Amino acid sequence: MEYMIDNMKPEDWQQVRSIYREGIGTGNSTFEADAPDWDKWDSAHLQEHRLVVREGNTILAWAALSPVSARSVYAGVAELSLYVTAAHRGKGIGAALLNAIIDSTERAGLWTLQGGIFPENVPSLRLVKKHGFKEIGKREKIGKMTYGNLAGTWRDVILVERRSAVTGID
Repeated sequence: MEYMIDNMKPEDWQQVRSIYREGIGTGNSTFEADAPDWDKWDSAHLQEHRLVVREGNTILAWAALSPVSARSVYAGVAELSLYVTAAHRGKGIGAALLNAIIDSTERAGLWTLQGGIFPENVPSLRLVKKHGFKEIGKREKIGKMTYGNLAGTWRDVILVERRSAVTGID
């Protein structure tokens, strides 16, 4: 398989949204019940840290960062989202994409990436740990699912973070 990692463009949104919805459908990716429209998603994610994996005209995966706070002291901290379409999971695409997003953040001076992962999402936990993320805690019953066969179920979230070895080390 030949693929390339590229910047996400607005015209990629329908395919990106489809992959996001596929992840939502698993019940183990997010508390969100549906992917938002482009304008809402666009306003919540950092412009310079949105990547996709392309195979020809097909998007196989995407990653994007959201700021964790508007406070200047947290300017180097971002929350990671990364989704791979089901047909291409387990093929190294997520690892390649995660490496690329880490590279983009270190070039830009971000010092911490963080995320929240359901404990049941073992492949995602394994992926981030292989890329230097540490488990820093567990938020118990932090939210209740609102959709699917898990609607009404309280869920725990494992907090993970990766501190850069090249920026923010002073």
